[in-house]
Amino acid sequence: MTLQSRNPSPAPATAGPGRRGVVGGLLGVGAGALAAPLLTACGSGAAADPKTVTFGSNGADATPRSAYAAVTKAFGEKSGLTVKTNTVDHDTFQKSISNYLQGTPDDVFTWFAGYRMQYFAKKKLCSPLDDVWEKIGSGFSEATKQLSRGEDGTYYFVPLYNYPWAVFYRKSLFKERGYAIPRTWSEFTALARQMQKDGLSPIASGYGGGDSWSILGTFDYLNLRTNGYEFHMSLMRGEVSWTDRRATATLDHWRQLAPYYQKGGGGRSWQDAAQSLLDKKAGMAVIGLFLGQQITDETLRADIDFFPFPEIDPAHGQDTVEAPTDGFMLSRRPKNEEGAKRFLEFLGSAQAENQYMGVDPSNVAVHRNAGTGSYNDLQKKSAELIASAKHITQFGDRDSDPGFVSTVVLPGLTEWLGHPDDGSALLKKIESQRSRFFTA
Repeated sequence: MTLQSRNPSPAPATAGPGRRGVVGGLLGVGAGALAAPLLTACGSGAAADPKTVTFGSNGADATPRSAYAAVTKAFGEKSGLTVKTNTVDHDTFQKSISNYLQGTPDDVFTWFAGYRMQYFAKKKLCSPLDDVWEKIGSGFSEATKQLSRGEDGTYYFVPLYNYPWAVFYRKSLFKERGYAIPRTWSEFTALARQMQKDGLSPIASGYGGGDSWSILGTFDYLNLRTNGYEFHMSLMRGEVSWTDRRATATLDHWRQLAPYYQKGGGGRSWQDAAQSLLDKKAGMAVIGLFLGQQITDETLRADIDFFPFPEIDPAHGQDTVEAPTDGFMLSRRPKNEEGAKRFLEFLGSAQAENQYMGVDPSNVAVHRNAGTGSYNDLQKKSAELIASAKHITQFGDRDSDPGFVSTVVLPGLTEWLGHPDDGSALLKKIESQRSRFFTA
C-alpha cells in the first residue's frame, strides 16, 4: 500500500495537505499558472450564462476530484443548473490565488476558514454571504460560524469539512510490542525511547522540498500544550514577541523530542514518512486525518488509530485540537451571482456534506445534520475528538500571516530542526521580521 499526494487541503504543496504549498500567491507570486487556465475557461469577455455556475477547485487528486463531482452532480439534479468545474492542482492554486482573484475568477472557489478567508475579505477580493447564512446558519455550531466570518463580522465563507491533527499509529504494532497510549509528555518521551531501543524510528519525519508545512502541526501542538491557546494565537497573530520565554519553552520541548525523529526528514516527503508508519518502520506520526485518504486496503485502514497530542502543562491539558476547516467563497464580481449563491446554499447543506463524505473518507462533516452512518472508525473518532475540544485551531500557516510563515517561520524552523539548539538565535531572527508583517 503506497500513499499518494493529498489534496487537502491540509493543506495541504501537492500534499496535504498539499494545501500547504504555502501562499506565495497571497504575496502576488506565480500568477500565471492558475490564472491563465481558469480565466480562459471562464471566458473573460463572454456574457453570463444564467444556467451555469463556474467553480474553481483545488481538488486535483483523485479522491477529492471524485467527491466534488458527486456534489456538483447532486446540485445540478436538484437545481437544474450546470456547474462548470475548473480544477487546478493544490500547490498551483495556493501560489496563484491572489492574482487569480484579481483577474476574472470563477463564481465560487475553494478556500480555507479563519485568517486565510479574512485576508481576502479585507482585500475585498470576495463577496459577503450574510444572505446565504440566513438560510444555512442553523446547521452549524457557533465555533464554525466564527471561523466563517471576517473581522468585520460579515460572513464570507461556507464550510464543508474539517479534519484533526493527532498522533497516529498502527494498533497491531502497539499490541505486538506492548506499548501503552501516552497521555502526558513524560509518558510520550518514554514511549519514544522504548521504540528507539526496539529498533524503530519513534516518530515518522518528512519535511523535504515543498513539505516543510508538515512540521507546523508539531510546532503548534507543542506551543499549545506548553503555553495554552491564548498565547499560541497571540504569537500567530503577531501580538507577542517570538523571543518571549514561552516561545523558548516550546523549542525546549521540541529539542527533547528531536532525537526520536526519523533520520533524514529534511530529504523525505510527508508521504514517504507516512508510508514508514504504515510499513511499521516508524512507530508514530504527528499528522492529519488525510493520512488515510489514499488507503484502499480496508484491513490496513482498520489497523490505524490515533491519540491526542500529549499533555505538557496540566493547566492546558489536551484542550485544543488542530482541525483545519475547508470550504468555499464567492468571488468579488461573480458572473452568475444568483446561481452561485444557490450553489453555496447547497454546499452549506447536510446533503452536500453527505455526498462529499460518501466519497472522501479522510474528512469529517461540520454540518450538525450530516449523516455519520458511512463513517469509518477514524472518522467517528475524529468527530468525537473535535467535538470534545475546548478550542479549535486551524494550522500554523492558516492562523497567521501566510507570508510571515512561508518566508520567515518555516525556513527558520526547518533549518533549526537539522541541528536543534536552545533556539535563541532562531527566535531572534524570526522576531526581527515580525514588524514587516504585523502592525501594532
